[in-house]
Formats: sequence, structure tokens, C-alpha cells
Amino acid sequence: MIIVNKKLLFYFTIAIITTIIGSLSLVILPERFLFDAFTIVNQADSEKGWLGSYPLTMMLYDLSYLNRAPFFVVAFIQTPILFYLIFKLKIPENFEKLYLRNILIWLSLIMIAFFIAFPSKEFFNFIFAYLLCLILIAPYNLFKKVTISVLMLVLFGLVFRPYYILIPIIAGTIYLVNFIKLKARLVTAIFFGLLITVFISLTHGLVKGEFISESSRESLNETRIEQENQNADTMIVSPIATDTFYGEGIGIFYGFFTVNLPVNALRFIHKPQVIAFVIWQLSLVLLLLFYYRNILAKPLSYRHEQWVFNILLAYFIVQGVFEPDLGSAVRHKIGILPLIWIAIYYDKGFIKKPKLSRKYVFKNV
Repeated sequence: MIIVNKKLLFYFTIAIITTIIGSLSLVILPERFLFDAFTIVNQADSEKGWLGSYPLTMMLYDLSYLNRAPFFVVAFIQTPILFYLIFKLKIPENFEKLYLRNILIWLSLIMIAFFIAFPSKEFFNFIFAYLLCLILIAPYNLFKKVTISVLMLVLFGLVFRPYYILIPIIAGTIYLVNFIKLKARLVTAIFFGLLITVFISLTHGLVKGEFISESSRESLNETRIEQENQNADTMIVSPIATDTFYGEGIGIFYGFFTVNLPVNALRFIHKPQVIAFVIWQLSLVLLLLFYYRNILAKPLSYRHEQWVFNILLAYFIVQGVFEPDLGSAVRHKIGILPLIWIAIYYDKGFIKKPKLSRKYVFKNV
């Protein structure tokens, strides 16, 4: 009698479907979805390098010769790799069942086809997120996990994406704030996470003469408006100018809620694809915040899980500073899918803790 493992069968079915869709990306996706891919494969030799997301991505694709391969070939190579990495993190029991978190993860996996199946910076971001998860789920003590994960985030920030350096600072602040015994722990964590981000940005403004969101998101969007870019209608624009300290503060708070809880994006009712991504993102973040609240209610039982959620919340806050539009916000969340995976299945035993060794006074008693 052949016993069919339903969860694995379902998982690999999604993998096959995603790979097929990804292989058709050049045919079915609008050109704006492939802007990064064309930039990566059509790069000039002078743009390749070992520092920065674009230069390093261009270099790695050039060394692997994938920048010379058709997009469907890239999809058939990259997509199985990404699904294998998730598989190594472990597939939860009842993965094939119709539960809310399963549905959100199914959609997330399929969205790999729309954002990472072709040449993409997110392919390497995904791999880094997987390596980070290996540390977070390992049976190390919490101090070791925090230390290694902080070093990894800083190093990745220095080499690939500078804003990753902010994540351990924000996550560390949230971790310290969580020691305060307040009823609204989730709200407090979010508020102080945003507050430290505002402080960092204002400090950056005093040193560099320009606040962080002003020099990144806002300046990019100004260029998009001037060029009448297709993404201009879904841009994330602060309600007031971010060239003052209070404007930057409001802009960061506004950015966080617009990127992660994009209720105001429901105005795009005439664009079903935008509404679909908005509903997915809104549902995912609300569910993760709900789980985070459960963890904060039992801090002694979920100390290791809490650090995972601290990093994830810090990433969401950083997104609110740097994301220029709703499409980029979704793409970058798919780029950290391994981290979302271990967070959304936090109660499935993926996140290991060191075993306590028992010492006996009388061994044979």
C-alpha cells in the first residue's frame, strides 16, 4: 500500500505551478514587472561590482552566465532552488488544509513567479533570508542567535542593502521595550520601533543635511512623477513635505501604515491586480501582528520566537521609510519569505531552543 504524503504533494504541486508561471513571465507580465530584470541582464561592464544590490547582482548573474540565458531557463533554475530552501526549513503538518495562514503562504509561494523567477535582486535577498533563518531556528541559546543574526544583518547591509543595518537597531529597541510590563505591548512595540526610526532619520539629517525618507523614497518618487512613470499612481507619498523634522516624523509613521496596512490603497478598485496584492499584504501583516501579540503575552515561553518577530517588525518599519510604491513593498516581502515562513508557523516547532541539561545529585535515584 502506497502512503501519500499530502502536505509534500501539495507543496511540490505549488512549486511546479509556480515554475511554469515563472517561465512564462516574459509573455504574461507587464514590462514594469521586468524592469529590474532587464536592467540586470543589459548592464554595462562598468556597473558590475561587489558592493551594492545592483552591482553585486549584476556581477553574480554575469559570473553564473544566467544573464545570457532566456528568462524561462532562469525560471527553471531559480524557482526550484527557492522552493528547495523553503522545503529545508520544513513543511508544517496540515499544510494542504484550507487555513488562513496556509492560504496566505500558498499565494506567497505562487508570487515568486511574479517577482523572483527571472533575474532579480530578490533572489539573493531570499537566499540571505534563508541563511538568517537557519540561525534563528537552530538550537542555540538566545544570546548566540541575537549576536549572529545582528552581525549577519549588518554585514548584508554593508554589502548589499544599506537599510538592513537599521533592522538590528530597531529590533533591539523593540526587544528592550518589550521588558516594560504594559497592557498594549504590541502597540508599544510598534510605536517605539517607529520612534527610534524617526530619531535615526533626524540624526542622519543633522549629519548629512537630508532626512532618510526625503533622500530615498521622496526623491525617487519626484523623479517618477517628472518622467510620468507607470508606477507613479501607486507611489507612497507623505501627506506633508518631509524636509522638516515633524514632516519626516509624520512621513515615517504614514509610510509604515501605508506599506503594511494599505487600507487607503483600496481606492484602486479599478485595478484588480493592485487590489489583490493589497488584500494579500493587509491579511498577512494583520495575521502576523496577531501572532506577535500572542507571543508578547507569554514572553517567557516564546523568547526565541519573539526575536524572530522583532526582526520581522523592524523590517516592516524600515519598509515604511524606503519603499517608493505598493508594488515594491510586495516584491520585497516576497524577498524575505523564509523569515515570514518561520514566523507564521511559529507554533509548529521550527524554532528550536537549546535543551536544558539536568544535573543529578544522586544519579541512580
